[in-house]
Amino acid sequence: MEDILLIQAIERYLDGTMLPAEKAYFEELRANNAEIDQMVVEHNMFLHQMSSFSNRINLQNSLQDVHAKLLSLGEINEGQPKTAKAKIVSLYHRYKQVSLVAASVGGVIALFVTALAAFINPVKTGTIDVSKDIRNEINSIKSTQAAQGKLINEVKSKVPNNQKYISGGTGFLIDAKGYLITSAHVLKGNGANVVDNNGNEYKAKIVRVDASKDLAILKIVDDEFNAPKSLPYIIKSNNANLAQEVYTLGYPRSEMVYNSGNISSKTGFNNDTATYQLQLNANPGNSGGPILNNNGEIIGVLLSKQDHAEGISFAVKSKYLLKFIESSRKEDTSLVKIKLPTSSQVSNKNRESQVNKIQSCVFLVKAYGE
Repeated sequence: MEDILLIQAIERYLDGTMLPAEKAYFEELRANNAEIDQMVVEHNMFLHQMSSFSNRINLQNSLQDVHAKLLSLGEINEGQPKTAKAKIVSLYHRYKQVSLVAASVGGVIALFVTALAAFINPVKTGTIDVSKDIRNEINSIKSTQAAQGKLINEVKSKVPNNQKYISGGTGFLIDAKGYLITSAHVLKGNGANVVDNNGNEYKAKIVRVDASKDLAILKIVDDEFNAPKSLPYIIKSNNANLAQEVYTLGYPRSEMVYNSGNISSKTGFNNDTATYQLQLNANPGNSGGPILNNNGEIIGVLLSKQDHAEGISFAVKSKYLLKFIESSRKEDTSLVKIKLPTSSQVSNKNRESQVNKIQSCVFLVKAYGE
């Protein structure tokens, strides 16, 4: 029953009848589950094949209608000998294009029906199996499709064997060498990969987690990752002001989403002084994303939205983010080499230019486990 409901959901997704919220949830589910994503690809191919077959059948029916109309008008006369050679020649020249099309389509249909019948009920002539070539061709197509499906999975996913994606969120670079910050609650499994805004997936490792501050450090450990020369933003060490305009980039679905708002309180849930309250729309996949001001400076890390309150979110203040990085350096000497950005490349640019520059440093985090 669950498979039937999933197929129905895929069909509504492909034909565009899903509601926006349902579509966003399904796209997030698809991004986090390689099997569902493959089902969507295969079902889409199946629908295209069915549509192509339907078009051929419709063409056949149209030709049959034309044929019947010509019969009713007396333009052609089946089953009776022609009495005038000139009439035959005239009719040939008049309808030769229709005849050629009908013959071509009829030939294709005849071959298709013959092949199908031979496949279902093999006919042997001596020692030759007529359906053998057809079966070989079908098996070849199946093998090709299986290989393509395997290639799709290999390209789209770098999750280890016997593991599957179980949660997702957002992360952003704090060091050009591949160190990222995300929310600790995003990492529900035992590992994580990250995906950039161009869809390239990279292997990563969990370096440090602080559940009390809901912060974590990841490191990209993939030879295919091309590290940027520098980061376009800086991390502010002082608090932001009440009502200050802010924005975020994140992955509530497989494609990057931009949201903007303002700081509605200098303290978070239950007057937590380490966090801000934001008037900003966010979804679970936004967790771990950067909160930036009008100068393109990071002033916080998005935590979560408030349940049962539309448009209210919380973020860890940037000065506590810096404290987390500093304490991590002291407890793990390998993190001493983290080099935070010291200058901004976007402070004098408009919002659109800032986003265009920053988006390559924001990643989809995909946590996996058994």
